[in-house]
Amino acid sequence: MIMDDDPAYVMFFKDAAGPVDEFVTRFGGDPDWVGEAQWPLCARRDHPMAFVGQFRLPGDELHMAYLFMCGDCEETWEPEAGKNALIIQPGQVPSFITTAVPSWEPSPGGGVPVDLEPACPGDLDVFESRMYGSPAWLRDEEYPPGGPWSFLFQLDACSEWCPLDLGEGGVGYGFISGDGQEGRFLWQCI
Repeated sequence: MIMDDDPAYVMFFKDAAGPVDEFVTRFGGDPDWVGEAQWPLCARRDHPMAFVGQFRLPGDELHMAYLFMCGDCEETWEPEAGKNALIIQPGQVPSFITTAVPSWEPSPGGGVPVDLEPACPGDLDVFESRMYGSPAWLRDEEYPPGGPWSFLFQLDACSEWCPLDLGEGGVGYGFISGDGQEGRFLWQCI
């Protein structure tokens, strides 16, 4: 379980010298599904969303969060519009998301792995990409509806590694429900 007072960990991206291990926090490649593939479909276009990355959740048992976003839609910032998805496994798919088993054969692994380094108090850049701790809101505080929610990650789209278009100066925020079963993603820009 993620607690809001957990320490923050800064994300550092590294080049993979070889194959990337399964079930690690990383961006790109294809998802390493814990269970059956649950590829989300865009609510507007009814086609598979793009896989952005996966996040290993803390704990003794294997739990993952998978981030997807439609690359063809506007208004992907809204957490429950069906144009982005943060799927938790094991968990449940949010009611506003439709999923499908891919018709292609995903190849697990690949992508850019992430190292997590504990953030020293006072040394964390405000909008730096991180896991756990507390979000640094670019604009007003904006948790998804229907909480309680625990902060999972923050992504700085201005970083050279970030694969997302989150508008001018955008920052993305991932959350996990209090029962650990569902995720939400939203973003803010200048």
